[in-house]
Amino acid sequence: MKEYFKFDERGTDLKTELLSGAATFLTMAYIIFVNPGILSAAGVPFAGAVTATALGAAVMSILMGAVANRPLALASGMGINAVLTFSVIGFQQANVPWQVGMSVIFIEGLLILLLVVTGFREAVMDSIPLNLKRAIGVGIGLFITVIGLNEGGIIRPAPITMVSLGDFSQHYVWVTLIGFFSTAFFMAAKIKGDILWGIISAAAAALLLGVTAIPQSAFAAPHFGTFFAPFQTVNGQLALVQALAPGLLFAIFAIMLTDFFDTMGTVVAVGEQAGFVNADGSVRDIKKILIVDSAAAAAGGLFGASSITTYIESAAGVAEGGRTGLSAIVTGLLFGLCAFFAPLIQMIGGGYRLPNASHYCLMVNSGFTPPADVIPPGTGDYFVYPITAGALVIVGSLMMKTVRDIDWDNFEEALPAFLTMIGIPLTYNISHGIGFGFISYTAIKLARGKFRQVHPLMYIVSAAFLLSFILASR
Repeated sequence: MKEYFKFDERGTDLKTELLSGAATFLTMAYIIFVNPGILSAAGVPFAGAVTATALGAAVMSILMGAVANRPLALASGMGINAVLTFSVIGFQQANVPWQVGMSVIFIEGLLILLLVVTGFREAVMDSIPLNLKRAIGVGIGLFITVIGLNEGGIIRPAPITMVSLGDFSQHYVWVTLIGFFSTAFFMAAKIKGDILWGIISAAAAALLLGVTAIPQSAFAAPHFGTFFAPFQTVNGQLALVQALAPGLLFAIFAIMLTDFFDTMGTVVAVGEQAGFVNADGSVRDIKKILIVDSAAAAAGGLFGASSITTYIESAAGVAEGGRTGLSAIVTGLLFGLCAFFAPLIQMIGGGYRLPNASHYCLMVNSGFTPPADVIPPGTGDYFVYPITAGALVIVGSLMMKTVRDIDWDNFEEALPAFLTMIGIPLTYNISHGIGFGFISYTAIKLARGKFRQVHPLMYIVSAAFLLSFILASR
């Protein structure tokens, strides 16, 4: 073990790597609660989503540690899971079964893997302006924040102003606030596992306020109902085939684009801290890392866990001294244990029915008709997710860091970036926000006569986005 993981070469030992893996797990374990809660809003079976999330993170983290030997843990990506639920399956594509949504993830993962193997991934990344890349991450952060505020009841729809302040007399709103401020306190105090402890605090508040109840049993056998979703038959046709419909091609592209830049930014950020980024900015073992990460995206769709990606929270383990893949393997093993505690996780991450309440969730009022077994149509009922809502807001705020790196003094760069950032949350669709940015960037450069500053791929994609907007409006 010592020789395989290169302990001496990287200045670490067994104890350090074990502690590092545990620290990484604590900082990213919230995904076991949050991801099933988000996916279940689109009709994905909650118990199955718990198993898929836990085992997906376990398998891919262990694979990263064993193949790439780097302290990089993986799990279902925040942002992409929300886009999958509320844009692909939900609001914009109301008739898309969740199995087809998972097929979209499966396809984009295979495409990314193909681009990595052929060496084309870096070429595609180079074609997109850096400021637009940064704006996409910020826009997703705003998107997650809006979802968290809505699911926690902090905001609610309004006929003229679009949104207004929620009903603070409701207990579930106070659960959201307690979760949010607890997490903020733990983060400010630099307590490891801050988001996890914030969720636990919200769960305790929910129990005290009667929003939830302790399950009869904390243990349950894993549920594999979401596994191999792309190969399940839905409405008489294979889900994978339905995902190739023209209306979903842009969703595949948008999610693939997000996976591109999220991974690269995470690997560079963690790599600099762990010491495997060269002076010229290149990352050692990058191809092995990208191959595992790309395979993880496809595996997420195959398992029914949404796209699985490398987590920035891996930096917590690196801060504990982790330098090898053993850290990621320890994190993966801890995730694997969580697959056996679905009832306890559902208590924390599941939605709670509020019959005929005055506060209507954006999910219900935006034309998305949930499956009958989730919310009976026409009842006025809806679900809120107060225990994890505060965590969503916090995670959204963490994704805002790159806004400072955008060149705001250059109008040609700043306006497209701005339109991308606001377009994603205001349209509840990441691909639409990206389209705003691409089209405006290309148009401004053309108006200024700077044809050669625009990569040929940008012209093609911008034209495709413009055409899709025109067709969608008919």
